[in-house]
Amino acid sequence: MAVLPILLVLLLGSSPTSSRAADEELEVTVLDVSLLEPHTSCSGHRVMPPHPHNNSWMPLFRPLGPCSPSFKAAAAAARAKPSLAAVLRQDRLRVHHIHRRVSGSRGARASKGSFKEPVSVEETQLHHQAAISVEVGTSQTSSEPSSSIHPAATDGSSSPPVTVVLDTAGDVPWMRCVPCTFAQCADYDPTRSSTYFAFPCNSSECKQLGRYANGCSSNGQCQYIVTGDSFTTSGTYSSDVLTINSGNPVHGFRFGCSQNEQGSFENQADGIMALGRGVQSLMAQTSSTYGDAFSYCLPPTETTKGFFQIGVPIGASYRFVTTPMLKERGPASTLYRALLVAITVDGKALNVPPEVFAAGTVMDSRTIITRLPVTAYGALRAAFRNRMRYRAAPPQEELDTCYDLTGVRYPRLPRIALVFDGNAVVEMDRSGILLHGCLAFASNDDDSSPSILGNVQQQTIQVLHDVGGGRIGFRSAAC
Repeated sequence: MAVLPILLVLLLGSSPTSSRAADEELEVTVLDVSLLEPHTSCSGHRVMPPHPHNNSWMPLFRPLGPCSPSFKAAAAAARAKPSLAAVLRQDRLRVHHIHRRVSGSRGARASKGSFKEPVSVEETQLHHQAAISVEVGTSQTSSEPSSSIHPAATDGSSSPPVTVVLDTAGDVPWMRCVPCTFAQCADYDPTRSSTYFAFPCNSSECKQLGRYANGCSSNGQCQYIVTGDSFTTSGTYSSDVLTINSGNPVHGFRFGCSQNEQGSFENQADGIMALGRGVQSLMAQTSSTYGDAFSYCLPPTETTKGFFQIGVPIGASYRFVTTPMLKERGPASTLYRALLVAITVDGKALNVPPEVFAAGTVMDSRTIITRLPVTAYGALRAAFRNRMRYRAAPPQEELDTCYDLTGVRYPRLPRIALVFDGNAVVEMDRSGILLHGCLAFASNDDDSSPSILGNVQQQTIQVLHDVGGGRIGFRSAAC
């Protein structure tokens, strides 16, 4: 048990009590940049995980880091790391994907059932993403493939685990299946699962796909298609047993069995676990057992773990600050949105008119850096620059407020907090302010598009999506 080293790292990262008090007096936060450097070993959970609620809790990890179950140090060292420009380019695609959905809800150009994303083909980067490990299917005792008519015998054991990326803006869960047309298939082979079922085209489940329906196969099986921010996946709409943690199966879990892709999805993940508000998402499929709620906490580094939890956490009413969840129609109806009303820097509210935030803020697990309306970002940038005492560095893509922190292990940063409707004040963790030495916020094209809360700013914060209660909650220092 490496308890003492972990505690020592936590103490160093948080600074002693006397130093913390001094920082609060000066209205700054101190970041230990050494904790953000790449490592080859996983240090586990920085904070004691919450007590499991109905066995719905599971570890969360970065799919490319050493906390991933499939991590191999040699392969990681040999793998070319994408440039910051490449990561930010894909982040822009993600932002455009979300903004198109919102504009499709408001405008007349997208009628019901007709909303389609343009196909964008390039490699999907998994840097700064969050994933969980699940098991799909049940093993057979015979070598004969299963079918919906003559299921093979089963020994009740689960199939090999698969890694799925969490997507709060996703509607249809999907994972790679055998056979496939891409270079590396996942471990999930539906012919080896006795509980696998392919939905026929005339089934109610197929009709529920709506804009994600993709016709029928030659043998009458329902086909789906999902176009994301940088790739498209298609295949057979199916069901099987999903085991989200030991001894906690979800029977008849519906998902897309991906057999074709346009673009490239990195092999360190096997698919997407959609968590949106649509009827096909994991949350909707487990609501009868856990209620319409889930939460997660994203770790600040690849070498630490966070957690994912289905259901409302115990004690949520007093442990979280909460804000009302906004309702939408059309393609954006499955997004999670709240109303941002103010931003503070070092405890002082920026001079931004409330109407600037009227479009709301989308909570997204996969967007990396937070996007703000032009006016709000301009005010934040000015306040941040005014308080930074380090030499400026050249901008990097849309990150236009950068600093040379060479030789600076403990940079002192202004405190930034987002204030949501209902006076829900959410202060950013020290790890959620900078990205590659730059202020980890960027501007939208105008003031009319919604803000997007990126996953850098969500780090160490447990974010609760409580659809049943109509609220979004935040709990600081949770992981």
